[in-house]
Amino acid sequence: MKHQDIIAKLSLEQKCALLSGGTVFTTRALPGKGIPAITLSDGPNGVRKQAGAADHLGLNPSVPATCFPTSATVANSWDPELGEAVGAAMGEEAAAQGVSVLLGPGLNIKRSPLCGRNFEYFSEDPYLAGKMAAAYVRGIQKNGIAACPKHFAVNSQELRRMASDSIVDERTLREIYLTGFEMVVKEAQPKTIMSAYNLVNGTYANENTHLLMDILRGDWGFDGAVVTDWGGSNDHALGVKNGSTLEMPAPGGDAIRELMKAVQTGKITEADVDARLEELLELVFTTKAAVDAAPGKFDADAHHALARRAAAQSIVLLKNENSLLPLAKGEKVAVIGDFAQTPRYQGAGSSAVNSIKVDSFLECLAESGLNSVGYAKGFDRQGKPDEALKAEAVQLAKNADVVLLCMGLDEIKESEGIDRADMKLAENQLELLAAVAAANSNVVVLLSAGSSLESGWVKDCKALVYGCLGGQAGAGALVEVLTGAQNPCGKLAETWARSYADTPAKAHFGGDGPTVEYREGLYVGYRYYDTAGVPTAFPFGYGLSYTSFAYSDLKADENGVTLTVTNTGSCAGAEVVQLYVAKPDAKVFRPAKELKGFTKVQLEAGESKTVTIPLDDKAFRYWNVKTDRWEVEGGSYQLLVGASSADIRLTAAVTVAGTGAPDPYAGKDLAHYRTAQVQNVPDAEFEALLGRPIPENKVHIDRNMTLGEMGHGRSPIGWLAAAVLGTLLRRSIKNGKPDLNILFQYNMPLRALAKMTNGAISMGMVDGIVMELRGFWIIGLVRVIVEAVKNLVLNSRMEERLKNS
Repeated sequence: MKHQDIIAKLSLEQKCALLSGGTVFTTRALPGKGIPAITLSDGPNGVRKQAGAADHLGLNPSVPATCFPTSATVANSWDPELGEAVGAAMGEEAAAQGVSVLLGPGLNIKRSPLCGRNFEYFSEDPYLAGKMAAAYVRGIQKNGIAACPKHFAVNSQELRRMASDSIVDERTLREIYLTGFEMVVKEAQPKTIMSAYNLVNGTYANENTHLLMDILRGDWGFDGAVVTDWGGSNDHALGVKNGSTLEMPAPGGDAIRELMKAVQTGKITEADVDARLEELLELVFTTKAAVDAAPGKFDADAHHALARRAAAQSIVLLKNENSLLPLAKGEKVAVIGDFAQTPRYQGAGSSAVNSIKVDSFLECLAESGLNSVGYAKGFDRQGKPDEALKAEAVQLAKNADVVLLCMGLDEIKESEGIDRADMKLAENQLELLAAVAAANSNVVVLLSAGSSLESGWVKDCKALVYGCLGGQAGAGALVEVLTGAQNPCGKLAETWARSYADTPAKAHFGGDGPTVEYREGLYVGYRYYDTAGVPTAFPFGYGLSYTSFAYSDLKADENGVTLTVTNTGSCAGAEVVQLYVAKPDAKVFRPAKELKGFTKVQLEAGESKTVTIPLDDKAFRYWNVKTDRWEVEGGSYQLLVGASSADIRLTAAVTVAGTGAPDPYAGKDLAHYRTAQVQNVPDAEFEALLGRPIPENKVHIDRNMTLGEMGHGRSPIGWLAAAVLGTLLRRSIKNGKPDLNILFQYNMPLRALAKMTNGAISMGMVDGIVMELRGFWIIGLVRVIVEAVKNLVLNSRMEERLKNS
């Protein structure tokens, strides 16, 4: 142990105190022992260090910082070098603001397009997510501070997110939901990892031995600190025993006493505490030194320029009928849509950045050389019908050569704490598009949305430019693409389904009850659509350019491919060349193809370059649940090189030696998984895949009942509290402004009251509330009062001891 000399001088109480936060965003300091506090801050697309009263939802003001494009946006660049540059800039700003740990990037898999937090995540594909996240981590940690990749693991929805149980088979867990994290740990060595709120197969992620000890620390060799999500600790002692280092935010003295008691009763050992303390002290001392050595300022203009470059490189051109784009200088354009004036450039919740400055599309267009004939708001941002706004927009459209229609999802449609209700754009926007197109067929839609949409309306526009959520400089990037100053080179990092009904997880996403069954297994995103033969609106990896590219001269072996890419068009551009691996004759079922490599190549008009895409140890492997390890099925594989998952240009066959493992599914009836028809997998088949019975999906009256579920209890007080919360939530949603604080409370388990109140509520008080909800009204209330007094006295004495130590 590097810090054994310090640890040896600490009492058990002091040790336990250090393993939970001191405030909402700082660790606990023990100045008398030479241990400083460090600051953690939200930051997947920019630093959100709060200036005053701290909260974890982004409700209170934060220090101004650069708002970079969201991870969902930059993933469309397919450019790890760009991701690393963005990460480095965020790390520089974090250090300048005294932040030691930047809480990001998020790399959860986009299992469903309805996850409210998809804008924070990179992709539906673990390889692409892993490569981009690893690049961010390398960048953030370049100056010595810590990145904190999140949320580990299988965290795919916001509904009941603090108490939902992700039921997933081991192969799917390893291949889909853990591979990206594995890549980050092995390729970028993050100093911290954030555990997820949810349970995984019956055990909370933060105390899950299989996740934290067997896989993260054992298989992958991670030796850093595991940080809980805010309020995400269930059993603090088990967390410490099973590999979780730091409980956040600031649970107070009760958590310290809980840990001490666990040592004293033998539930855990003091050696467990010391192991976690070693990880924490290494984090504190190394990152504090990095922050102290860092400049106290950064070049805001340079970071704004980088944010614009990142947005421009990530824009995806989804349609360009008759080469309407790029627009010529002097072209008469009408600008329509509320997003042109007030841009939608980031998501809501804990990732929301207080941007240093924000460019608007109208301001940037004024410097573009295009001739604007005017602007019309066109529609109400929150979806209310307004015939006058529509009529004004239609009239303006008649005066222009081309209409630039800025559409998208509003701020409340994509937010931490709430999943989307559907994949649709607001009806008033679609009606406006149809009306404008009837008046002027040359419509270019500029789309702002952090996740995929149903897009039957694309027939009403001639061009579709997907800006995703482009950050504070995204508007200027859109103008560059419109004028041809930037040739669009982004490719979709997630499939756009034709409708939500076509998606693989629709029957088991966001439902009632505590369990979430991942019945679709391996078939997430394009792995499902390509294997099951389901047509899509826009396939994974798709994106157009103002030029064209030809692929030729493919050479391949099991170590990778080499080929020639030629720009056959009339202007410079960049192409993302994608490498997929397929085994059509596989005995162990698998998706039709899987991304295993990619590269981005910049070419002048007429230029050719030879590119090489290597294959790594993940190219041919699968997780064998019988041998409990990675195996390779021997035989012939196809290496498919293409411009998207649906546009394969070159194919080569290679022979790969196998490991000779037995078929893990021999004798099992898994017909739906062999054919990818996974939308309606029968119970018996899912149980065969799991290798165990499906857990009951029933709400229990215990510490992990959510506040919104108290109506299931036997207490009038609980019924009233749940009814009030539900009414307030529904009212806020109906008014078009969902209250994030109420949303969080509604989905928060009772035990989080003891984790999120800075010690004001103890777990004993929570147990009293549980008794009350179980129908022991008087006894429950008395216990709450007794435990409250006890907690107050014990906390006061403990804080005095710690202050004087």
